[in-house]
Amino acid sequence: MLALVLLALFCVSAESVQPRSSSYNGEYGGGGGERFSHSGNQLDGPITAIRIRVNRYYIVGLQVRYGKEWSNYVGGSQGDLEEIFLYPGESIIQVSGKYKYYVRKLVFVTDKGRYLPFGKDTGTSFNAAPLYPNTVLRFFSGRSGSLINAIGLHWDVYPSECSSC
Repeated sequence: MLALVLLALFCVSAESVQPRSSSYNGEYGGGGGERFSHSGNQLDGPITAIRIRVNRYYIVGLQVRYGKEWSNYVGGSQGDLEEIFLYPGESIIQVSGKYKYYVRKLVFVTDKGRYLPFGKDTGTSFNAAPLYPNTVLRFFSGRSGSLINAIGLHWDVYPSECSSC
């Protein structure tokens, strides 16, 4: 019994020493598609640009630049490709959107007050933000095929060192 009490006290004190910073929102969208994750890409640096392919109804594809390296493209090839670049040191602090079977709209809000919308304004709404203060969007995950079926958003602290950014 004493061992359990000591273990509980150690866990509480260890948590206060190392505050939590990572959180997750999603998946937003429908079923189907192949799983993708940019978890390894975040090691290249913070998100610095996003390419999104859209058609009349859906978000078709996604590619993200982490530091100076682009992730693999996920999704289909139909539709118009749009691209945004973040300012140096700028981060995404909120993502909202709409979905119904597939992702239909994504809106990125940055810590510099920019509002960057892609897609069509129909479907079920979602609004995602980090759970912990001073954290930003670090990488995407989800499912895709000929469209983006679903999207997940992963938040954590901005990387302290990024020589390639």
